[in-house]
Amino acid sequence: MSTLKPKPKHRPFCFSVKGHVKMLRLALNVTSMTFFIIAQAPEPYIVITGFEVTVTFFFILLYILRLDRIMDCLFWPLLDIINSAIAAIFMIIISVLSLLPETTTFIVLGGVFGLLVAVCCIADGVLMYRKLLFNPSGPYQKRTIHDKI
Repeated sequence: MSTLKPKPKHRPFCFSVKGHVKMLRLALNVTSMTFFIIAQAPEPYIVITGFEVTVTFFFILLYILRLDRIMDCLFWPLLDIINSAIAAIFMIIISVLSLLPETTTFIVLGGVFGLLVAVCCIADGVLMYRKLLFNPSGPYQKRTIHDKI
């Protein structure tokens, strides 16, 4: 006679720590982009922050709709870590460049919010890395001897 294991309750993405960090990252990025647009900052500042807003929004949409479970041809956590690392590097560069010269107050505010976005990107990447470290999935998943029986 087999015993049934209770299925662990799935917590929605919006209520997880990863979800909160990713939504905070999106909100800060939109704020930074808005300040850059209001101040009529150089175009690369607006384009890079706009691109990050778009990519972050699509990752949130992907996780909310659980499309990462359906489209298993890509390893989504690894793509999310790579995106977080590249976004952190770009946002640090853009923020430092916007803070260096004598600029308007709105460009400085956009740079400060950009630095906060970079911190959120690093936190997001660390959370995804910890998820991969403690809960591997895919072909490299560790299995115990009891699972083979």
